Amino acid sequence: MKKEQIQQLLNEALLTGADFGELFFEDTHSSVISVMNGEVTNISNSDTSGVGVRLLKGTNEVYGYTNDISYDSIKQLLEQLKASFNDEAGKVLKLKEPLPFENDIKIPFDQVPTSEKTKKLIELNNITKSYDEKIVQAITNLSETKQDVLIANTEGTYQNDTRIYSRVFLVAVAKEGDKMEQGYESQGRFMGFEIFDEVDFEKLAIEAARSAVKQLSAKEIKAGVMPVVIHNGFGGVIFHEACGHPLEASSVAKGLSPFANKIGQKVASSKVTAYDNGNIPKAWGRLNFDDEGQPTQNNLLIENGILKGYLVDKRNGRMMNAKSTGSSRRQSYKYAPTSRMNSTFIANGTDTFEDIIKDTKYGLFAKKLGGGTVVPSTGEFNFAVLEGYMIEDGKLTHAVKGAMLIGNGKDILFEIDRVANNLELGQGMCGAESGSIPVDVGQPTIRVKQITVGGLGDE
Repeated sequence: MKKEQIQQLLNEALLTGADFGELFFEDTHSSVISVMNGEVTNISNSDTSGVGVRLLKGTNEVYGYTNDISYDSIKQLLEQLKASFNDEAGKVLKLKEPLPFENDIKIPFDQVPTSEKTKKLIELNNITKSYDEKIVQAITNLSETKQDVLIANTEGTYQNDTRIYSRVFLVAVAKEGDKMEQGYESQGRFMGFEIFDEVDFEKLAIEAARSAVKQLSAKEIKAGVMPVVIHNGFGGVIFHEACGHPLEASSVAKGLSPFANKIGQKVASSKVTAYDNGNIPKAWGRLNFDDEGQPTQNNLLIENGILKGYLVDKRNGRMMNAKSTGSSRRQSYKYAPTSRMNSTFIANGTDTFEDIIKDTKYGLFAKKLGGGTVVPSTGEFNFAVLEGYMIEDGKLTHAVKGAMLIGNGKDILFEIDRVANNLELGQGMCGAESGSIPVDVGQPTIRVKQITVGGLGDE
């Protein structure tokens, strides 16, 4: 569609009283290749194309979408949405020129033959499967997505963006007698096929197998309150879920966050500084521009324990009288955007991993965390420990299983007393009211002075 036609549609958007109108065009191609025990089990492709139309009057919102991106179809949808308002026409600004961007994709995945991709996955799959005779199943997946978007609104925004994501999953299942355990590794990047040059997936294939085999000998942990050392990378999922979501304006604006109205107040240990960065080069959670067409940025959330900011989108920003932080996201054109995280992490401290373990007389080392649940309005959470070890007299001893970390996000922040200097990011998909989106979670290794650990052990 021509820019002039989009301008005409936006001119129509405010005629019956809305004060903001927006068009979100999307064209996305995704593919998945799966390999299990050396055999290709799935090759699939999907395409998503359409436009979302949003109108605002103050903080009231109406939203609709269609996969027919013709002028007439969008105008018809717009007429239906306009009927929600009955007031004087609003002001529409002339569309600006889009800002340039550079993604630096070295090997676009659509230029790599499927045969080359399957060959690479089979090689990794065989590395996992051959690690130990106890490995009975190895699964290796590659997912690739290219999303082209164009956002235009009545404030003059006219911005395109291209998002290219690649992610590899490595799963190992180990069996001994009637015991079965699973190991899992995953890495995702804002990259094309060069991800295989940037990430040591052979090492991760071995790590997934090692973890599965190691857990076969793990003992059930005894429940109790104890110090817990949470490892770097995906260990940051606790901060993401229990603290990051309550810092999104979608919760703060409604007063459904324990951090509402606390800017400038102490909300964490002085050891804690945290950010959400939307534009880390090559990061899984990266965007050049958010889904309202605003440039992404590095948002300081907490500095030395003091709350400094929230993640703000346009609509919720109106409720809070706050400017956008480039944090508005949506899964696709079928969703209205709202405030969401990109790459959220606790910043590096000054300790080392080795010293934190050495200085812990007794406790749990949570090397890998898995899924859990959280109540955003209160910050209460529980998370499963996929791989854990006891710490005794400053040393890692036997593996444990069945551990569950139970607590409250706003409380646990004050209990962090050690922060290492080994920051890493882990990748995941975050689900919320605007759909499922790629995000990074992260942290250095941290120690929580005390936290409730659930378990079924008796020793």
